[in-house]
Amino acid sequence: MKHKAMTAAIVAGAVATAVAGLSTTTTPAQAQAKEKCYGVSLKGKNDCKAGAGTTCAGTSTVDYQGNAWTLVPKGTCVSMELPGDRKGSLTELNRDLPEA
Repeated sequence: MKHKAMTAAIVAGAVATAVAGLSTTTTPAQAQAKEKCYGVSLKGKNDCKAGAGTTCAGTSTVDYQGNAWTLVPKGTCVSMELPGDRKGSLTELNRDLPEA
């Protein structure tokens, strides 16, 4: 019985040490640094707010819709390369939508 308790304590200590060793050098502020990127969302996959008390998340009707944005890691938006020689933008894009 003593042997099992001792083994469990050793295993628990080893697991705690391993978990502590998994910490990264990323600070919480860096992990949360995001920016709005227009024109990069796939149909129905956008993030956004349409004004106080409303939401339009998931309402883009076409891929890469110019007025739909998604949160991306800060500093990556304008360098994103998309199909059709498109790029992400920090401001709303005037991309024509298909007619309904």
